[in-house]
Amino acid sequence: MIIIMLGAQGTGKGTVAGLISEATGIPQISTGDIFRKNISEKTELGIEADKYISKGELVPDDITVPMVDDRLSWDDAKEGAILDGFPRTIEQAKKLDEILTKKGKKVDLVINLVTPRDEIIDRMLTRRVCTNPDCKATYNIKLHPPIKEGICDKCGSPLKQREDDKNADAIKKRLEIYEEKTSPLIDFYKNKGVLRTEEISISINRMGTDVAKDIVNDIKK
Repeated sequence: MIIIMLGAQGTGKGTVAGLISEATGIPQISTGDIFRKNISEKTELGIEADKYISKGELVPDDITVPMVDDRLSWDDAKEGAILDGFPRTIEQAKKLDEILTKKGKKVDLVINLVTPRDEIIDRMLTRRVCTNPDCKATYNIKLHPPIKEGICDKCGSPLKQREDDKNADAIKKRLEIYEEKTSPLIDFYKNKGVLRTEEISISINRMGTDVAKDIVNDIKK
């Protein structure tokens, strides 16, 4: 089963994808995680990707698409994958269709997460992530703080704030880019009949765990 996570930064795509992955065994493939790993290791890919990510811009397709194609060829993704962070444009979506067609697969479900803009900005400014690349747990110092400040509950590694989460102006720019380039994907997948929109917001007392639970129940029916 191929699942795609849509939604602006800070809506909880990674959290929901991770919960679905844990419950179903479908691997979560996050382009953001791969980029951050390469940036921290200062690989050639990481250096090139960082030039765009540090400015809040999208990484070009000639870097991203081949990487996703390769990742979908790994053994753990033979039965499916949850794509978190890809595709981000109509062009990438069409290229993904080509990749999947060659593998005899197709997009089965697209989960579109929506959250009020003010909540997104506050959530990203207060987000903290585990520095252990094998863990990648995410926390929020307001909504979901770790038991011990600055330490991951799961593996005991230090937590950090992502560089691209420290500046409200940079966050707003990323949201603007999302609206311009990525939101058209909503209509693209709606027309294919695979779109499912879910709101995550404190105002309606519905969080990522609630959404993930409902989706997992539907998948297992």
